[in-house]
Amino acid sequence: MINLSKSDGIWTLRLERPKKANSLTLEMLERIDEIAQEAAVARAFIITGTGKVFSAGADLEAAKTGLATSDIWEKVSGTIADLPCLTVAALNGTLAGGAFGMALACDIRIAVPDAKFFYPVMRLGYLPQPSDPARMAALIGPSRTKIMLMGGQKLNAENALAYGLIEHIYQPEDLMEQAVELAKNVCIATPEHAAAIKKMLP
Repeated sequence: MINLSKSDGIWTLRLERPKKANSLTLEMLERIDEIAQEAAVARAFIITGTGKVFSAGADLEAAKTGLATSDIWEKVSGTIADLPCLTVAALNGTLAGGAFGMALACDIRIAVPDAKFFYPVMRLGYLPQPSDPARMAALIGPSRTKIMLMGGQKLNAENALAYGLIEHIYQPEDLMEQAVELAKNVCIATPEHAAAIKKMLP
């Protein structure tokens, strides 16, 4: 359900549970965290999914046993955020719930035209992951963050681009090519050079 490929220093992690909207179980999250820790040696790290949904967040059955409020989500996003290499969320479709943390922790987010974005913590009675509100506010501002987290607003790709939640919209057939193209540019430099530039940025 988690596939990892490596090519010329570019690591690509792919969620492969399309029949379940790439919803995440505890085992999947632990595997993502393990891979992200290992990706400290990568030149670039891309996260994407299979099918028309990037991830619907927590698996419904697992959520009933407490996964929705587990600290594993924060651990995963923190590991991704701490990576010294360029990180890219190539959003092949809708991003929802706890899966937001992985995307917000990445340096760059790109998406397909049909992607939708929502984080229904208010309606579900959960708190967002601790780091997510600040990361989201840094991208789209505090008021728009409140609209999403408290008002439950669902964004389409055009809204998300206008808000600054994503950087580009690409057709599905071009999404991964563009993600890899971004990663290739980073691979031209030494790892130390790329890491030094990343440290200079908020």
